[in-house]
Amino acid sequence: MKRLVAATALLILLAACGQTAELKPAAGNTLPVAPYGRADQPEPDELLEPPPQAAPERSVELRARSEERADDPFDLPPE
Repeated sequence: MKRLVAATALLILLAACGQTAELKPAAGNTLPVAPYGRADQPEPDELLEPPPQAAPERSVELRARSEERADDPFDLPPE
């Protein structure tokens, strides 16, 4: 039981000591080449931000009341 508690405490301590410094390429490595059409090489922080196509904003229109569904010509019964 004591070993389990000690192991759990050790894992929690290891998980809590994450690095918070700026990201840099490993020694001897460089960042990826600049994308086609871009003159400068992107910074590491720019590479971590997803493009708008990857995480689009939602445009959900909430309905105020229930409405009858329009007829769907592609909603066919199984054959």
